[in-house]
Amino acid sequence: MGSLAHAAVAVLCALAVAAGAARAGAPFVTDDPEPVGPGQWEVFLASQPAHDPGGWSGTAPFVDANYGAVENLQLHLIVPFAFDAPKHGRNSYGYGDTELGAKFRFVQEGELRPQVGVYPLVVLPTGNEARGLGGGRVQAFLRVWLQKSWGDPERQWTSYGGGYWINPGSGNRDWWYVGALLQRRVSDWLTLGAEVFHKTAQETDANGSTWLNAGAIADLDETVHLLASAGHNVDGASGFQAYLGLRFNLAPP
Repeated sequence: MGSLAHAAVAVLCALAVAAGAARAGAPFVTDDPEPVGPGQWEVFLASQPAHDPGGWSGTAPFVDANYGAVENLQLHLIVPFAFDAPKHGRNSYGYGDTELGAKFRFVQEGELRPQVGVYPLVVLPTGNEARGLGGGRVQAFLRVWLQKSWGDPERQWTSYGGGYWINPGSGNRDWWYVGALLQRRVSDWLTLGAEVFHKTAQETDANGSTWLNAGAIADLDETVHLLASAGHNVDGASGFQAYLGLRFNLAPP
């Protein structure tokens, strides 16, 4: 890694000194193993653009819904509208690929033991591949997330994650993801975070990439939260990604 990657490690270490209690996940790429509570809903309305040498692509908007089915089990659905704006070619907009998943925490956190959960995902090819709005094939992602607190559990924690993406199709290859995220609650209403993650090559003629990402969560009230993040890769082909959205936490009466 270069100097930017080393700077990211320094930022993560600084956050670790006084990390505040908060859930990982959106607006970050790295997630945590903690499911939504039984009977509770966590709904996101967001947009996630990305840029690389070939142009812009992403979702605008998408709905991400998570429901706590039972203790330690969360069901997950993403319904996206996708766009593709290549540097050379026609712009496209329409329904993208649908994502289904389930997060299951099977190890509870102990004094020395991290909590551990699995979060398998399946992506259905509902988007138009010819227009750049979908992958054209069913994909699966086998993810494992870990989280460990130290000191006062309400004031300090860290989250790590990794997974394996099954990516069929001509010219594609299966790929790995590993990441680390730390967050700090800097006020009663604001949480800041930073993450570093690495993705191995997803295509036979491509290389892996390492990314740095920083974001914030603003609590507008107990139900509505504003989320934003942005990041750039420090290894591999030049790229940029961002996230902007609202999160609604809905509990049963």
